[in-house]
Amino acid sequence: MGATFRKGRLAFSEHVDELWRTLLVVNRRQFLYTSTIFETVSGVSTAFAAKPSKYDLIVKGGRVIDPSRGLNAIRDVGIINGHIAAVQAALNGSAVETINARGKLVVPGLIDIHTHAGGPKEGLALCLSDGVTALIDAGTKGADGIDETIAAAKRGPQLCRVLINIGRNGVLRQEGDTMEIGRADVGAARELISRNRDMVVGVKARLSQNVTGSNDLEVLRRSREVASFFDLPVMIHMGQTASPLAKLLPILKSGDIVTHMFAPPPNSIIDNAGQILPEVIDARERGVLFDLGNGRNGHLRWDIADRVLKAGFLPDTLSTDWTMSSRADQVINFPNVMSKFLLLGLSLDQVVASTTVNASRVFPVFQTRGTLKQGAPADIAVLELREGSFEFVDNYGNKRAGRQKLFPSVTVLAGKQAAGPAQKRL
Repeated sequence: MGATFRKGRLAFSEHVDELWRTLLVVNRRQFLYTSTIFETVSGVSTAFAAKPSKYDLIVKGGRVIDPSRGLNAIRDVGIINGHIAAVQAALNGSAVETINARGKLVVPGLIDIHTHAGGPKEGLALCLSDGVTALIDAGTKGADGIDETIAAAKRGPQLCRVLINIGRNGVLRQEGDTMEIGRADVGAARELISRNRDMVVGVKARLSQNVTGSNDLEVLRRSREVASFFDLPVMIHMGQTASPLAKLLPILKSGDIVTHMFAPPPNSIIDNAGQILPEVIDARERGVLFDLGNGRNGHLRWDIADRVLKAGFLPDTLSTDWTMSSRADQVINFPNVMSKFLLLGLSLDQVVASTTVNASRVFPVFQTRGTLKQGAPADIAVLELREGSFEFVDNYGNKRAGRQKLFPSVTVLAGKQAAGPAQKRL
């Protein structure tokens, strides 16, 4: 299987084990994004060629984990003019402000590619307090109501973009977004995107049977039609679909995203023997990305996650499917979701990569994020990794105990310590 997955993938770090390196997808679009990151950052970094004597901010003495650079070591991070100026074992210059990060983890600002944080007034600020410095509102609204979400994204403190729900009324909990196929309105979606090209970065298709009924194939075709017109990706919500994945996945193209990848049957990504479906392997080889999307209903079950990971099929990205309700139940915050995958056996480097550099490659707007390379935007999450006994819950009420849990501590956004409802200073 290693040879199967090696095709078209990228090793993000010499410090990460061979399995993980062979399982990181990078398609043609991602490769171009990655190249742009380093060209852009390299261009900015010339401003910091000389070692400065004074920084605006130093994050001092933390364990810096930056998979984009293969770095996992105690370092100081110096910031000037909202950008990373230096990452060194000891910075001798002075600073206007210092954050003492000793005993904590210092990672690039977290990127959450699947949230519903653009609606609630305080949603974006709460996510920021959890270390999330860039995010996607993934299809909360369709063409008829997305203007509010776009306005909230523009006002938000961190970088936020939106996916348009192909169902013009957005998420309909009782009726189903596209149970009535006329709601999957190609013309309305195209018109809305054409007016908001800077903010709408993809199309969301929720395909569960209680959302589309038997319309899932047609809903996906219409979503792909809209996305192709603008050269945007489609994110599909899989799990409990009327149609098997073998029929849905061939419609997807390189750069599209399958979220809720650990959903149980019917129509999971594994068969009854625990083997990854051939169509899933084929989709990954074509550059389709696979995302967690933790959520609260029908998306994550421990035994399915065990079997998928045992089969060697790791997620490209971790995401929360965050809502205000989930803040008190199952999801809690992004570091809590990350902790579940430490429990499931991923290394700390793998978990951080899945929420930073990997996520930065999914949408072009994030291409300079997810790294602490010199010259990059100074977005940083300082996290605390505690040892003890911690309880984690899947979407089916099943509980597991883990010995490690990540907690948000400080968020730095554009070089400044960010305030937030759950923010605390070191």
